[in-house]
Amino acid sequence: MILSQRKAEGLLVLTTLIAACGWVFSREALSAMPPMAFLSGRFLLASMALLGFCRRRDFRILAGSLDKVLISGGWQACNMLLWIYAVAITPSLGEGAFIMSLSMLFVPLVAWAMLRARPIRAFWASLPLAVIGLGLLTLHTGLTWDVSQILFLAAALFQAIYFCYNSHYVRSIAPLPLASIQLACTGLASLALSACFETWPKQLDIATWGWLLGSAFIATSLRFWLQLSGQSITSAANAALVMVLEPLFTFIVSASFYGESMRSPQLLGCGLILLALFYYRWRLSRLNPDSRRR
Repeated sequence: MILSQRKAEGLLVLTTLIAACGWVFSREALSAMPPMAFLSGRFLLASMALLGFCRRRDFRILAGSLDKVLISGGWQACNMLLWIYAVAITPSLGEGAFIMSLSMLFVPLVAWAMLRARPIRAFWASLPLAVIGLGLLTLHTGLTWDVSQILFLAAALFQAIYFCYNSHYVRSIAPLPLASIQLACTGLASLALSACFETWPKQLDIATWGWLLGSAFIATSLRFWLQLSGQSITSAANAALVMVLEPLFTFIVSASFYGESMRSPQLLGCGLILLALFYYRWRLSRLNPDSRRR
C-alpha cells in the first residue's frame, strides 16, 4: 500500500513537472507559429495519439452522450484559446501559472451557480487569502492589469466551468475517449479560427517542429496518461494536493529557461495563493478523502 502510494505520488509529481515544461514548449513554438495554428496542431496530434489507446466499446458509450461531450469540448476550447493567447503575450509564465491555478478555487463558485452545490466552509477561509495573493501578484505596479493577466484569469474561469460540466454531465464516460474527443474539439476550433484570421508560415524549422511535437506528445498525451495512471492508484484528494505544485514548478522552469524573476510582493502573493489552495484541498480531503470530484 505504501509503495503504491509512493508510486502514485511520483507519477503525479512527474505529471506536474511535465505540465510546467509544457508552458515553455508552447512559448517556444509560438515564437515561430501563430497561436491558433500551434494550438490546432498540438491538440489534433494529441487527440490522434490518445485515440490509439481507446477501446471500441468506450465509443459506444460515448455515442449516447455525444451532445454533452461536444459541449464539454467547447468549454475546453474556450479555456485553451484564452490560455494560448495569454502565453503568447505574457512577460512572465510563472505569474500566469499562479493565476491559472486559481481555477481550483473558482470551481466551488461555478458549482454553486451551475449545480446549486454550496461551497464548504474551508472555501470561504481560503478565498480571502487567494484574493490578497492575486492582488500582490498582479497589482505590484499599480491599479492596472496587464492584458495577459486578464486572459489568464478568464481562462481559469472557463477551466472551472469545464471541470464542473465534466464532473456532472460526462462523469460516466471513460476518460481516454472523452479526452480524445475534447482535444479534437479544441484542435478543430483552433484550426477554423486560424484559417480565417491567421497567416501560416511557409515552413517551420526543425526546432519549432520539435517544440510542437513535444507539446503534443509529451506535454499533452504523455502528461494525460501519467496523470490517469497516478490518479488510478490514489485518492483524488491526494492527487489534487500534488497537482497544486504545477504553478511552483512552472515558475522554477521559466526562471531557469528565461531568467524570469519576481519582486518580493509578487513572491508573497504566490505564497498566499499556494497556501489558500493547499488549505482548501487539505480540508476537502479531510471531509471526503475518497472523493474524485470538486
